[in-house]
Amino acid sequence: MKYIKYLFINVIACLLFSFGANAQNLGLKKQVWPDKYLMQTNTLVAALKKPAAAKPAIYNIGFVGNIQGAKKLAAASEEAGLAQLRSELKGKPKASAVVIYCGCCPFEHCPNVKPAFTMLQKLGYTNVKILNLPTSIKADWIDKGYPMAK
Repeated sequence: MKYIKYLFINVIACLLFSFGANAQNLGLKKQVWPDKYLMQTNTLVAALKKPAAAKPAIYNIGFVGNIQGAKKLAAASEEAGLAQLRSELKGKPKASAVVIYCGCCPFEHCPNVKPAFTMLQKLGYTNVKILNLPTSIKADWIDKGYPMAK
């Protein structure tokens, strides 16, 4: 029931965000994030499949399902979610590999990725990537058969 409540809130937030602001007013283009900030899905999948490879810390900062290896946090569109992300990374080296994702809706409408990424940059984390889910987790991860948490 709690998951449905959060999913509903996130869907409403995405709709309000998409109707209340357009990408041009935010200085965003269709390609919202420069490639240097993105981790391609196939790159993460390859890292997850290598048993001996160092894995990045993966954080689900939205209301979608967990991909394999991700830790579910509260939505980063709210201060509680940002506080939870800060707490997760407290004491970790600033150069730690970190991947964040939401996947609720297209990047240009997502209320969660930008606040989380911006906060992590301000805190000095230098190896943060956004999982490249430009459309949604369903289209860009699940439909490709990539691993979800069990």
